[in-house]
Amino acid sequence: MICLIMAPGRVATQGTGHLVSMWQINGASNRIYLLGSVHVLRQQDHPIPTALEKAYEDAEILIMEVDLDDLDPIEMAGIVNELGVIKDGGTLREIMGPSLYDEAADYAAQLDIPFLMLAQTEPWLAAITIEQMMLLRIGFSPEYGIEFYFSAKAGEDHKEVLGLETLREQLELLDKLSLPVQRSLLIQTLRESLNIEENLDLLIDAWRYGDIGFLEENLLVEMQRYPELYRTLVVDRNEAWVERIRNLIGEKDDYLIIVGTLHLVGDDGVPALLSEIGITTDQLREPGS
Repeated sequence: MICLIMAPGRVATQGTGHLVSMWQINGASNRIYLLGSVHVLRQQDHPIPTALEKAYEDAEILIMEVDLDDLDPIEMAGIVNELGVIKDGGTLREIMGPSLYDEAADYAAQLDIPFLMLAQTEPWLAAITIEQMMLLRIGFSPEYGIEFYFSAKAGEDHKEVLGLETLREQLELLDKLSLPVQRSLLIQTLRESLNIEENLDLLIDAWRYGDIGFLEENLLVEMQRYPELYRTLVVDRNEAWVERIRNLIGEKDDYLIIVGTLHLVGDDGVPALLSEIGITTDQLREPGS
């Protein structure tokens, strides 16, 4: 995510353009674009690189982690309540334990977050809720994010949008995480929220300029500190998606596949996994001025 603090050395030389967080696969009869997404952005983060727009124009079909056209707000609320609300009178304090709960409550107080409103939520849902609150507070919104942006365009242009997963499948992954990992996720989310705006500025800048090294060092390495979380939310899904992508190569339609940028970097990223089975991906560039 980005406010466009220009890191040294990241400004493109005039006429050469710069890298973007998108890769291309050239099939025998089609093209497949792999676009790393920022799920939430600010209005000021637009316009996005023109290379992304060109990929959208080229593609007949869009594929996202979840097909936003199929999301029903009432159904979504039901799934969240079913999976994320503590049943049988249990509380977040009981699940966290006194020491970790007090640590979480202290962070929440520093962030001016009404922590008691999360008393009946499981730690994974509390973490997501806090992250969403903090993002909205500083002007980030899904409506400016890459998925909503291209989903809206696809609706206007009558392009087909497909999903790699359902919302239930995504939330079940979080719900099935072990309690120690869920506790760590909540504490980590609160701790990182103390410097959220500064961190997001740098990450969005790296995303816009295709700075994969920065993204690996600042996103991937942090996620890898939690092996269960990394395996469940990143590696297993990447491996499943690679098979889906492999089957699209050689079709007549061109595809724009949009997934979180974290899924496209590192040795376990989709481009690296595709390379292991002999499929070449090329990181694309923004056209030069």
